[in-house]
Amino acid sequence: MPKLTATVITLNEAANIEACLASIAWADEILVIDSGSTDGTPDLARARGARVVVKDWPGYSAQKNFAAVQAAHDWILSVDADERVTPELAAQIRQLLTTEPGIAGYRIPRVTWHLGRWIRVTDWYPDPQLRLYDRRRAKWAERRVHESVTADGLVERLTGELQHYAYRNVSHHFATMDRYTTLAAEEMYAQGRRAGAFDLIAHPPATFLRNYVLRRGFTAGMTGFIISAMNSFYVFMKFVKLWSIQRGPGGGPG
Repeated sequence: MPKLTATVITLNEAANIEACLASIAWADEILVIDSGSTDGTPDLARARGARVVVKDWPGYSAQKNFAAVQAAHDWILSVDADERVTPELAAQIRQLLTTEPGIAGYRIPRVTWHLGRWIRVTDWYPDPQLRLYDRRRAKWAERRVHESVTADGLVERLTGELQHYAYRNVSHHFATMDRYTTLAAEEMYAQGRRAGAFDLIAHPPATFLRNYVLRRGFTAGMTGFIISAMNSFYVFMKFVKLWSIQRGPGGGPG
């Protein structure tokens, strides 16, 4: 029967780490890769039975690949500190691993808690994440933001959910968007993408319509409207920052 290492990367996650680790306490190994927390995160993790390795921050993908290399077992469940594995998902994974899976990995639906409710509309859901994988056949692709696992082989989907507590409040949501859109713009620029008037004018409203109408944001009332608008603004910020980078020295995204 294959064994499982659950990995978590952290930096000052004292507010989240205990609940996160409690949700994966059933794993054969819990491995936390910390990049220099000053709020006691490593001690809290050790108290929860985790093995803690401290490593300077090299980027999201590189840190998660490092975690997979350090793991004692080939099957990896990668969880962020602001995520929780539901009992249903845990039971499904444990059942899967009663025998050696013949595939490279599994995508897991992720549901986000924001503005006082679980969001199961807009681009936020089901937001399938390839988080359960065989490290011999899959690894994290090198990206600055919105990193994901690429697999050499068949990938299937699970039904149990991964819960995501992404934002403390609206201000935290805006701050996160500011950080991520900078990384996204830098990623696009490095890949040769350039922004023009069409990107700034067309993509944001198209994003809003997709989220609010096609992805049924309207069924979540004002919450769905706000998230659809925020997703649209994210796209606008991303292209504005890309356009700013194109201008050369002094025109970076900030």
